[in-house]
Amino acid sequence: MLDIVVIFLLVSGLVFFTGGAVGILRLPDFYTRLHPAGKMDTLGSLLMVLAVALFNLHDFTWMQLITSLKIVLVVLFIFVLSPTATHAIVDAGVRAGLKPWTKKKE
Repeated sequence: MLDIVVIFLLVSGLVFFTGGAVGILRLPDFYTRLHPAGKMDTLGSLLMVLAVALFNLHDFTWMQLITSLKIVLVVLFIFVLSPTATHAIVDAGVRAGLKPWTKKKE
């Protein structure tokens, strides 16, 4: 049963990473490309690293429980750091004078 949950989390994380990559490639400008980079990659990494933490608990011992708790701390670090870094990058673009994309009227 644990393996099914781990596989589901890994596949879900892969779907979010793929959606983020497609969003980065398809969206028109710097600001809109950062949106999937910040949101989708954060959720994808959250799901995949949680899958690794659960898989680590396959043989339940105290050492593996402590290792899984460390992995969860990495998840929390990513969950805080990725949106913060995305915000800092957007702020740098604004300060550099980068204009947002607008649809041209014909």
